[in-house]
Amino acid sequence: MKKIVIASNNAGKIAEFKALFEPLGIETLSLKEAGIISDPEETGLTFIENALIKARNAAKISGLPALADDSGLVVPHLNGEPGIYSARYSEEATDSANNAKLLQKMSNFQDQERAAYFKAVLVLVRDETDPVPLIAEGEAHGFITKEILGSGGFGYDPLFYFPDKSQTFGELSSEEKNQISHRAIALQKLSTKLNTL
Repeated sequence: MKKIVIASNNAGKIAEFKALFEPLGIETLSLKEAGIISDPEETGLTFIENALIKARNAAKISGLPALADDSGLVVPHLNGEPGIYSARYSEEATDSANNAKLLQKMSNFQDQERAAYFKAVLVLVRDETDPVPLIAEGEAHGFITKEILGSGGFGYDPLFYFPDKSQTFGELSSEEKNQISHRAIALQKLSTKLNTL
């Protein structure tokens, strides 16, 4: 593998992936850089299924190996919500509306009921029909605050309190977050697997 497509249009994610693959001598292309439009319907019921859908679709269109991620916030006391629907949790499907809905649903939750974790799943396929895709998962555990704290990051970051840093992901610098996040953990695991290929 000398070149792979990153099945994402998220600039932050693409930058993280480029930094991971550069030392391995693998060139990475975003969907835009590869000149392809890939936005398949995420019909899976798990993060892994949705990441696989995105990776296989990008590999099919580009003819190159493809990497996709699917990630989201899981609140056990809400039966796993918002989960795979994290980005489209509210009707408006915006960060502010999603955060407002989550705060409203958790308004009566106390202490351990507010426990939550971010989950990231990375899937790398060598081609569209790859029977043994590389899969790496990462989690970051914390609690949902009762109000927005910080303006950094995206999604639920300003509500996700990370005990090890005594701050929300929204209060951390992007450098700090990228060292300890669920995606960083998954990337590290994927890097280890790539080194064994």
